[in-house]
Amino acid sequence: MKPLHRHLVNTSRKVLCTAALAASLTTAAVVTNPSTADAGESEPTPDSPQAADRGDARLDLPDIVANPQVPPGATAPAGSDGIPQTALDAYRRGALSVAAALPNCKLPWQLLAGIGRVESVHASGYGLKTDGSTEKPIRGPRLDGNGFAEIRDTDKGEWDADTAYDRAVGPMQFIPSTWRTWGADGNGDGNRDPNNIYDAALGAGLYLCAGDRDLSDPARLDQAILSYNNSREYVNAVLGFMRQYQNGVGEVANPPAGSYPPAPPGTLPTPRPPVTPPAPVTPPGPVTPTTPAKPTPPPVTPEKPTPPAAPHLTELNVLGGTGLTAEAGTAFTAVPKVKLVLSDGKPAAGRDVVFTVESDTTGGTAFPKTPESLVAKTDAEGVATAPGLKAGPKPGTFTLRISAYDKVGGLTARLDGSVTAKPVADRLARPAGADPLTAAAGKSITGVTVLATAEGKPLAVTGVLAELVEKKDGAWVPVDPKTAKSPYFKGAEGEKATSLELPESAADGRLVLPELFTAADTAPGTHHLRLTTPDGVTLVLDVEVTAPVTTPPTTAPTTPPTTAPTTPAKAG
Repeated sequence: MKPLHRHLVNTSRKVLCTAALAASLTTAAVVTNPSTADAGESEPTPDSPQAADRGDARLDLPDIVANPQVPPGATAPAGSDGIPQTALDAYRRGALSVAAALPNCKLPWQLLAGIGRVESVHASGYGLKTDGSTEKPIRGPRLDGNGFAEIRDTDKGEWDADTAYDRAVGPMQFIPSTWRTWGADGNGDGNRDPNNIYDAALGAGLYLCAGDRDLSDPARLDQAILSYNNSREYVNAVLGFMRQYQNGVGEVANPPAGSYPPAPPGTLPTPRPPVTPPAPVTPPGPVTPTTPAKPTPPPVTPEKPTPPAAPHLTELNVLGGTGLTAEAGTAFTAVPKVKLVLSDGKPAAGRDVVFTVESDTTGGTAFPKTPESLVAKTDAEGVATAPGLKAGPKPGTFTLRISAYDKVGGLTARLDGSVTAKPVADRLARPAGADPLTAAAGKSITGVTVLATAEGKPLAVTGVLAELVEKKDGAWVPVDPKTAKSPYFKGAEGEKATSLELPESAADGRLVLPELFTAADTAPGTHHLRLTTPDGVTLVLDVEVTAPVTTPPTTAPTTPPTTAPTTPAKAG
């Protein structure tokens, strides 16, 4: 395997917008080398240290701890094991991050879950915490050549607490030397810790995708898993769990730490039989020395100039506003927006940016189509936006994690969000000077307006119920629509309705009631219309119905008879 040169991106912090918002810009070592054949990257192969025969850290786990069970009623295949909720989140997040940086790899999160299941049973029994760390360290057997491969210490005991030999560490069982090259920051906290399942899952995904691998190709998938552990039984086990999880999986609570003791140094869970050394070979007899020929100097090949490195991501800046705030159940008016800048100072156009809702206490702040996360591309100015974020149904807080990755490194920022309680209307009233509700039987009433306010200020309201009521035993009750001779509304099909949910009010809290009808036989007198908000604020309106207007019959006028004039006789 060719040497891999790590490109570290230093952690940086920038105060964004104002002091009220400090978005920590951290890095995730997403890919240690440019992942292109032209760059000469050497991908991990079955002869890499990671693929060494290194044992199985989970063999000390009791069966009851080693196999998380899906709780009854969960939507998962019958008989399948569960995945602890933090591990499941880490696998999904890791695959999402890899997809943003290396979209051609087509890494399924179920592959990471398959490896996590075989390596440590998703850190079960070690006290997996919600931040991805474990109460107990996860360390494989000492790789001292006694039944396993021999790998001398490469980390001075930093990760495996062994300064003589290496051990595989963490939920994904990384060899320390492999982690030094492929270690990643999967949770954006600025650290790369193989004992944290978020970091380990992302590092494993990047390792499996190295060398422009396309894991949708079965041969390349096989090759990738062999480079992780050069064992056909291992490959079969990982693929078996991967396919099981692709058919559905149950999420379970993080199991508690087990009470079993850790294996002492050098203890092997399942030692292999030692390899019998070959029989000694008798050396040949002495050979008469000959005068060596003068060596011919090799031709001098001029070195090819090293091409300049391609620009990489160096800045992720949150734009516009100091945070995200919205009322419960409403859309955020401020759209999350970031700008990516390359190392040459130019905007990073056409790059994927991942917006992820985390630490949500609002009951479901989410994006419309992909609730937990949204992937958006930057425009020609390097700006990416995440529209459609809607506040959860209850007051609380959340964090919007914003990440961008490329083939050298990655950047992460966090934007705090809050959801406030939606104001509740405390009063319904007719506008000052409004005309009373009056109609003669057989006529209708239109244009009735009611105003909704909260603490004296207009408030838009929805779900207000209008219904005809009458008082019985001192309480208002809905009229019987079959027998009552009261005013009424018309339903969607034109049917008579004595109750109706009103359309949403205008932004100024103005509710305009539908036309209120009366029949010719509607009882004259005072009827009552009650309006009720979803929060129980009511207003009872009097509706005065008078007797039908009667028009007196009309009689045709009598035309007096006309007499023809007579011509007087001439005087004689």
